[in-house]
Amino acid sequence: MNVTDFDYDLPEELIAQTPIEKRDESRLMILDTTKKTIEHKMFKNIIDFLNSGDCLVINNTKVIPARLYGKKQTGANVEFLLLNRIENDTWEALVRPGRKLLPGTQVTFGDGLLKATVLEVLESGNVVFEYNGIFNEILDQIGMMPLPPYIKEKLKDKDRYQTVYAKYEGSAAAPTAGLHFTNDLLEKIKEKNIEIANVTLHVGIGTFRPVKVENVQEHKMHVEHFYIKQEDVNKINNAKKNGKRVIAVGTTSCRVLESVSDENGLLKPYEGDTNIFIYPGYKFKCIDGLITNFHLPKSTLLMLVSALAGREFIIKAYEEAVKQKYRFFSFGDAMFIKNE
Repeated sequence: MNVTDFDYDLPEELIAQTPIEKRDESRLMILDTTKKTIEHKMFKNIIDFLNSGDCLVINNTKVIPARLYGKKQTGANVEFLLLNRIENDTWEALVRPGRKLLPGTQVTFGDGLLKATVLEVLESGNVVFEYNGIFNEILDQIGMMPLPPYIKEKLKDKDRYQTVYAKYEGSAAAPTAGLHFTNDLLEKIKEKNIEIANVTLHVGIGTFRPVKVENVQEHKMHVEHFYIKQEDVNKINNAKKNGKRVIAVGTTSCRVLESVSDENGLLKPYEGDTNIFIYPGYKFKCIDGLITNFHLPKSTLLMLVSALAGREFIIKAYEEAVKQKYRFFSFGDAMFIKNE
């Protein structure tokens, strides 16, 4: 299976640069993998495709404003992207320019509100911070949202790169399929007797890294930390036992569920890391449907949705989305893949 099997032509003007004014008024493409049909709706219509007793699984991770711009003692500019907290005030960070920062180099951010000392000479390595006050409050004050590299426009409102249900800080990127939900829409979903379960997977910057090998099976996935609690496990297992559907919101939620489910699609509470790589040929154990955005050509995320819906059907749907001028990627439109 070659990476070029997951390529498609995308005009640059279809890459969404800003979020739509109202979250749930983005467009929604409905893929029925049984009937091989494609429908065009608004995202708020998702409720019409969810049934009483279904379980919707959302990722409640919260993006931290992880991009920091600072200066060395020489006055040279430095950019840090925080990837994950190692312990206390030590973080793994992507540093530009990384190889010019020797161990012991000090960098100052926000006129001295935050200082960092480099511990390793690496493009991505560990740094330790010094500050007075509460780290997350300082980060909120001086940090920038770590928008993907294909978004060139400045984000006016930080909250638009968060889901309305974001709770636990730790992500370097948003679980973007969830950006379409509003609190009002979630209430209507609950009123329809649809369970909402949570998982927490902290999205790493590896989600944007390209596949650099020709043979898909040789690609090594990045590792991301996640956990799922007993109360949420109960909701998912009840749906499975009652013959109802489990629908993942986003590839991150999907990867958690497929990482921890047994052969019957049942789960136990768990905390750990996953590097699960889902591509065509994979047999899904837990999920029955997926709400997702439109993904980059040749990406692992495009491979995941191709595993669920079939590669040829997905490529056909993407070509239709281009023809219909859907908005693509993080701030773009959505797709619902339903298997029945």
